[in-house]
Amino acid sequence: MMNGDSEFNRKRKNNQLANRRLPDLDGEDEPDRHHHHLALSLSICPAPQDQQQSEHLSAKSLSSQPGKLAVPPRRRRAAPRGRGGRVPPPSGGGDGGDGGESIPAPFPWATTRRATVHSMSHLLANRIDSIAGEVQCRRCERVFEIEYDLRQKFLEVGAFIAENKGAMHDRAPQEWMSPVLPRCGSCGQDNAARPVIVGKDGINWLFLLLGQMLGCCTLEQLKYFCEHTGNHRTGAKDRVLYYTYLGLCKQLDPTGPFDP
Repeated sequence: MMNGDSEFNRKRKNNQLANRRLPDLDGEDEPDRHHHHLALSLSICPAPQDQQQSEHLSAKSLSSQPGKLAVPPRRRRAAPRGRGGRVPPPSGGGDGGDGGESIPAPFPWATTRRATVHSMSHLLANRIDSIAGEVQCRRCERVFEIEYDLRQKFLEVGAFIAENKGAMHDRAPQEWMSPVLPRCGSCGQDNAARPVIVGKDGINWLFLLLGQMLGCCTLEQLKYFCEHTGNHRTGAKDRVLYYTYLGLCKQLDPTGPFDP
């Protein structure tokens, strides 16, 4: 009986000691408690170095799994262009000898069809508002580049046609047959910079139109344009040149008053 009482007293004493310790925990200061939680969170968060190492290992493990690593798309390289925005012609030549209608676009404003340029709306939508071309001085022989504002120069050409078309009688006027050439920026010579024309497929038709220098083309070159654009190509140069001007204007503005 005494052993039972002793055991009961011992358990009662232990419960009293445990109850005395609980207030110490409940009475812990608020700053100490926050400090305890902060220390706990810092001990759980990995160090930056460990995190980078973990990410590196994760990427490495992904790359080791076949068929699960996404391959980034290859960037399309723009076609190399020479001076005046020209795309180098293919190695097979650029004179239209193969008879096909499709060619690599020689300029950003040209299409892949021979002697054909994009419409004005297409060019402006693609932020092509200046047209460049190469010229060479007849005096100092220096080659340099000229740029024309697309809107401004086309308005000049269109206004000239609207004003004089009735008196042309399907013939190019003298202003087109013997165009005034640009001034040389090197030697200062007026009426000296002729457009550089390399091969029929490499003719910068839009540049020649805006500069009103299509008259610098030979009759064969003008016939080449009319042949591949469905225009009349027989007769003297003034007749073929007239159709070339109107044909190019029609390509730029299909709804404009540029029917022959």
